[in-house]
Amino acid sequence: MPARRPRLKVFRDPAHPCSGRYLVTERGTPFFYLGDTAWELFHRLTREEADLYLKDRAAKGFTVIQAVALAELEGLGAPNAYGHTPLHRNDPTQPNEDYFRHVDYVVNRAEELGLYIGMLPTWGDKVNRKWGAGPEIFTPDNARVYGEFLGKRYRDKPIIWILGGDRPVENETHLAVWRAMAEGLRRGDGGTHLITYHPMGGQSSSQYLHGEEWLDFNMLQSGHHAKPIPNYEMIERDYRLQPVKPCMDGEPNYENHPINWHPKNGWFNNHDVRRAAYWALLAGAHGHTYGCHDIWQMYEPGKREPIAYARTSWKEALHLPGASQMRYLKALILSRPPLLRVPDQSLIADNPGEGAEHVRAARGADGSYAFLYLPVPRAIRVNLEVLSGAKVRVWWFNPRQGQAHLVGEFVRRGEREFAPPSDKSPEDWVLVIDQVGKRFRKPGA
Repeated sequence: MPARRPRLKVFRDPAHPCSGRYLVTERGTPFFYLGDTAWELFHRLTREEADLYLKDRAAKGFTVIQAVALAELEGLGAPNAYGHTPLHRNDPTQPNEDYFRHVDYVVNRAEELGLYIGMLPTWGDKVNRKWGAGPEIFTPDNARVYGEFLGKRYRDKPIIWILGGDRPVENETHLAVWRAMAEGLRRGDGGTHLITYHPMGGQSSSQYLHGEEWLDFNMLQSGHHAKPIPNYEMIERDYRLQPVKPCMDGEPNYENHPINWHPKNGWFNNHDVRRAAYWALLAGAHGHTYGCHDIWQMYEPGKREPIAYARTSWKEALHLPGASQMRYLKALILSRPPLLRVPDQSLIADNPGEGAEHVRAARGADGSYAFLYLPVPRAIRVNLEVLSGAKVRVWWFNPRQGQAHLVGEFVRRGEREFAPPSDKSPEDWVLVIDQVGKRFRKPGA
């Protein structure tokens, strides 16, 4: 039997400058939420296919897989790979044991591979159809029962509960259903798992639910409607809210997704998904979710109809470059004390730029390190006075290849300009600045 994955909690320490901003394990170890959207994982894949997918994501350094129990794509009426639907007579109080045994298998395999499942009990159309297949089947009473069923079943498993599912909370009935489901989950699992909420595009859970006691951290969906989408503005807004709660982008632009849902606008690529990730994290997010258009729907040409112009088999899409490059982002963030990271645009002594060229900056709360993300190569003037120590060591980190290039050591005084290496790349760089004397690893190592 594999060792149990440690439970997760929000980091709380009244004496710490970043209390309430990040996630840690029950042992106090920082937990970096690096998610992937596999919404149809339980619904469409066989066990062998699920193994293939989970092994790939574990090898690439992902830590959380976001998947839906009652899936979006005809999740109530279309059976899973073994011919089972999730509920008897579409009644949330009558779950189908055969269907959930397959969910059990996937959850257990994820645990064996060191992964957590960000489990959505249902896609949001079963509460607020708005668009999609539906039907709306939940009431506060049956949502509480269904939540308790899931909570008990997965009480000792590595789960993060994600309520919602691409839908807004538009009235008191919707709110009552989600409150009841959260209450049922808590009753079933004894409060051992974190709970968040996945909203529709362009929105955040904070718009409806920030004051809810059951909401442990905020999740936003910056979405797929434009290039670029300044998700850092949404993160900044949630970061400033009281009471303090961790926040993250749980659905940014997907790799290989048509911009604004149509190929005539082009397609999001690996540069786009990197930019969304670094923007969000340096604006104050505790973690980030990557996504691929072909993988969330587990698209297979000739077997399934593509949703919104999906064009690549999910098995081929596993190897798109953006997913592999997420491991470099994770390595960079964890190479410096992650619980000390605070956003700070005052590091940028000149114009941070606009649109796709906007620069984001963060530093250690003690001034011991800084990250500046440049979506395009340019010289950047840095205010070194914000940092600590007599001297600083400066690196350029290549987020495409995970390599760090040492620039040198400098007296920490005033402002200084740095230009990225001349490798003829039109793409992004991260400037890393460390206090000399601190025992930091090479960035990304």
